Amino acid sequence: MSEQPPALLPYADPAFVADPFPLYRQLREDGPVRRVVIAGGLDAWLVTRYEDGLAALSDSRLSSDVRDASDARLLQQLPETERESMLSNMLRSDPPDHTRLRRLVSKAFTARRVALMRPRIQSITDRLLDDIAPAGRADLVADFALPLPVTVISELLGVPVDDRHEFQGWTDRMIRRGAEPPDPAVVNEAWQHMRGYVTGLIHAKRAHPGDDLLSGLVTARDQEQRLSEDELVAMVFLLLAAGYITTVNLIGGGIAMLLAEPAQLDLLRSDPGLLPGAIEELLRYDGPVNPGIARFAREEVEIAGVTVPRGATVLIGSAVADRDPARFPDPDRLDITRQDNPHLAFGHGIHYCLGAPLARLEGQIAIGTVLRRLPGLALAVPPGEIPWRPGGLRGPESLPVTFTPGR
Repeated sequence: MSEQPPALLPYADPAFVADPFPLYRQLREDGPVRRVVIAGGLDAWLVTRYEDGLAALSDSRLSSDVRDASDARLLQQLPETERESMLSNMLRSDPPDHTRLRRLVSKAFTARRVALMRPRIQSITDRLLDDIAPAGRADLVADFALPLPVTVISELLGVPVDDRHEFQGWTDRMIRRGAEPPDPAVVNEAWQHMRGYVTGLIHAKRAHPGDDLLSGLVTARDQEQRLSEDELVAMVFLLLAAGYITTVNLIGGGIAMLLAEPAQLDLLRSDPGLLPGAIEELLRYDGPVNPGIARFAREEVEIAGVTVPRGATVLIGSAVADRDPARFPDPDRLDITRQDNPHLAFGHGIHYCLGAPLARLEGQIAIGTVLRRLPGLALAVPPGEIPWRPGGLRGPESLPVTFTPGR
């Protein structure tokens, strides 16, 4: 088979950013593994089909460590003076380091522990909606979908919620991706601010430990020597950033999807018992991680009959695979009653999203309460005017809505 030229994922095209799925469908039809040019102009091998993606996510020959990549531009997108710190988190590590680091925090995110947080998450949700409801209009990202998970993860870690605007801004500058490579100076400056902030938090917990996850991590560092100082800083950054950014997009994007499908919205509003399955379908249909999950070939690897060279970036297209008609009947239709729905939005294998139980619970409470408390909910702008994040992490940047004012 003659090799096809790389396909460009056109992040400079607003139509693609708003709806990438027609192009994804074409790429999947082209073949199971397709060379593409992704955000920042980087080359990758896109795995487009469900069964191949599922297998690739458990393939130990595909590393999470960007240092296994042959494309030097990947490292250059990380803060120059702090690359070791940025590479010391469990998201970018492989066993045995990944196993050790994940074990340190996994107990805080079990389904049982997360279920105990339901009353507090409901309380935060209601307070935010108390502020919104009388006005009859809001930006459901800035006023609701963003502050809710930021408050939840801040309380879990034991960091001041009032600092959320600062660390949210630094995080956004570090992870934002689009058609052009990120500006190294901007990334470096944001990381320096973030490292200084995280270091200050760690010092504060050393002086005055509390009953929170960050104090526990500091104890594991200082008394048990179970992680290094760089790993501690990287862990706190990862938990802060990953603890809110994808959930913001799940809540904001989920509401946007339901508003675009009035029959599904009405069905969910009439039967709140459908909420757990609805969250799974929203994750499958248009989840926060888009187009997928990056891995790096430690050696030459054959995927679905295609030879991928050593050092190549392999993009396991979870968003593409989750609409594979070979796995999901009528995959381009949003169906909140879908029963068989083993989507890849949270990944698979040893790197399966640690925060999945918390994200699911926050999504159920947030979306369910919005539908209950904001009658007459509708977009305040045409759907084509909703601005979407351009790459990597998908969700609306703002979501202007109107509704019937209430108490």
